[in-house]
Amino acid sequence: MPLLAASSGDTGLPPFSPAAIFTEFNPVSLIALGLVVSAALYLYGVWRLRQRGDHWPGGRTAAFVAGGLGSIAAVSVTGIEAYDTTLISVHMVQHMVLSMVGPIFLALGAPTTLALRVLDKKPRKVLLKLLHSRYVRVLTFPLVAFGIFIANPFVLYFTGAYRLTLEHVWFHEFIHLHFIVTGCLFFWPLLGLDPLPNRWPYPGRALLMVLSVPFHTVLGLTIMQSKELLGGDWYPNLGLTWMDPHADQVTAGGILWAGGEIVSVTMLGILVVQWVRQSEREAKRIDRALDREEAAAAAGAPRPEPDTQ
Repeated sequence: MPLLAASSGDTGLPPFSPAAIFTEFNPVSLIALGLVVSAALYLYGVWRLRQRGDHWPGGRTAAFVAGGLGSIAAVSVTGIEAYDTTLISVHMVQHMVLSMVGPIFLALGAPTTLALRVLDKKPRKVLLKLLHSRYVRVLTFPLVAFGIFIANPFVLYFTGAYRLTLEHVWFHEFIHLHFIVTGCLFFWPLLGLDPLPNRWPYPGRALLMVLSVPFHTVLGLTIMQSKELLGGDWYPNLGLTWMDPHADQVTAGGILWAGGEIVSVTMLGILVVQWVRQSEREAKRIDRALDREEAAAAAGAPRPEPDTQ
């Protein structure tokens, strides 16, 4: 990526193909370092829990490490990253994974819950104080996170910001991190398993997810139908004979349109499953309370306190 983002003209890259994903690696970047550190810390936390005999669901570990960090790595250190300033369509795949797919799996991995169970008393209190701080409450409030999540791509693609990502490596890396963070802010309160403030009831969460679909459709169609190229003359100046920038931009808009709908429907399905499971837990809690009341009444004992677990 540094070579691509730093100069124009023929990059020397061959036509993009599935094989290029496995041959054009760039493991040296801030994101790659962050992925390794995050995986190591998470797995260390799981190991600590198991050492003291506590259970941690394997599904959460798989979601965080393989689904979350793995999907981010797949578009940030492989051939997809190598072509992300050469093909708009490849960039759009990267955009979708960094802002939606990766954050969803990270949220399902419940890393904050893991940290709270592993940390000692003082660090745990610091983390809890941060989680309930005014700053976090504002950023994770669903409407605020929704607004940031929706506005991001419109600001990026319809201002000069996108051209800056093509010309400057540091800004390119920053936008990658920005995609991940804003995706986490949006999905963590909706799908995440961690204890966060401002968590809405399930109907409200489902409504926000449904409302996010039209924005991806509008953005995708706008990019497909635009006569102006994203990034101005950047892509034509690359001089690649095997790539038509206008046709590639149409493909990119289609990826954003279809990908946004697929991911939105998938996460809505995840939310429904969580909703059903919570309803089942609530029904069991009520049944236990009724059973205790009936047993107490039959024995002539005072009515027990309600079950708050």
